[in-house]
Amino acid sequence: MQVTLVGLPGSGKTTVFNALTGGNAETGGFTGRATPNIGVVKVPDERLDTLAALFRPRRTTPADVTYVDVAVPAGATRAGTVAPDVLAQLRNADALLQVARGFDDPSSGREPDPWRDVEELELEFVVADLTVVQKRLEKLRTSGRHGSPSERETNALEEELLARLEPHLAEGAPLRALTLSADDEHRLRGYRFLSQKPLLAIANIDEQGLPQAQTIEARGRERRGGAEVEIAALAGKIEAELTQLQPDDAAVFMEDLGIREASRGRVIRLTYRLLGLVSFFTAGEDECRAWTIRRGETAVDAAAAIHSDLARGFIRAEVVSYEDLVATGSMAEARRKGLLRSEGKTYVVRDGDVLQVLFNVGR
Repeated sequence: MQVTLVGLPGSGKTTVFNALTGGNAETGGFTGRATPNIGVVKVPDERLDTLAALFRPRRTTPADVTYVDVAVPAGATRAGTVAPDVLAQLRNADALLQVARGFDDPSSGREPDPWRDVEELELEFVVADLTVVQKRLEKLRTSGRHGSPSERETNALEEELLARLEPHLAEGAPLRALTLSADDEHRLRGYRFLSQKPLLAIANIDEQGLPQAQTIEARGRERRGGAEVEIAALAGKIEAELTQLQPDDAAVFMEDLGIREASRGRVIRLTYRLLGLVSFFTAGEDECRAWTIRRGETAVDAAAAIHSDLARGFIRAEVVSYEDLVATGSMAEARRKGLLRSEGKTYVVRDGDVLQVLFNVGR
């Protein structure tokens, strides 16, 4: 899973990146770098720790999230265009994490209003998507009329869909606000539209703003909430400093500041919810591991997440819930009590399921 951070210059975006990754990327304004900062974070999950204590495996492997910090040059949005290379980096994201300034900065010349800044950058994404749609429609209305009957039919369906999107984008509305059919979603997949991507909008506040964090979030939900949007407020500078402390010391400072949950775990949890992700586990003496799939996916999808061979030769999955496994203490005891079930390809995996996939090697 890749989450890409973006924000207007001065938002403290890279500071938030450091808070999420525990890194030390250079901050203090746009540096002219063309290469984004990248950090891979292990997803904290107490359930995996408990399974590891139960099975005592040779290794324990959590799921991970890749954070990419993309630089937006100063003045890019005021000129009305975000550079194509920046847009290309953003299109690779599974979700966008937009950081907006919620702290005073006299050098900016503007009062802090994080949700105004979110709207401004969001409009740039809408304009970028509109440009793509218009260029594609122009091509479809000329060369799209040629080809085989099958190609012409496919082009006609694509043209009809894009023609529906164009007025929506022209009004400045993001594509994620539209309700699209599964067929529509499939046809649009290759475009990687920016305003269609799930959005986590974060108000980056300072220590003085911490007591108002919940109020700031409520205002954000009123102004920018909606389908596939999550809102949060966090103190990026403080949280980046906390990552450099020992856990016990960090816990003391968090309690003093009234920070109930570290940003790393909270942002990951919000991102999972935003993307509709669930975790399942494999557990044994060799390895205990957390895996991530989308909510509603099946046992064979879970098998494919582990290895494509398991999906091709899938016979069945033996499944027990995390809670039942911990309560019984072992797979054998869970089986004896009838809590370990055999499920087929169409079984919908639930968050916290522990799976053992049985498959035919020869398939």
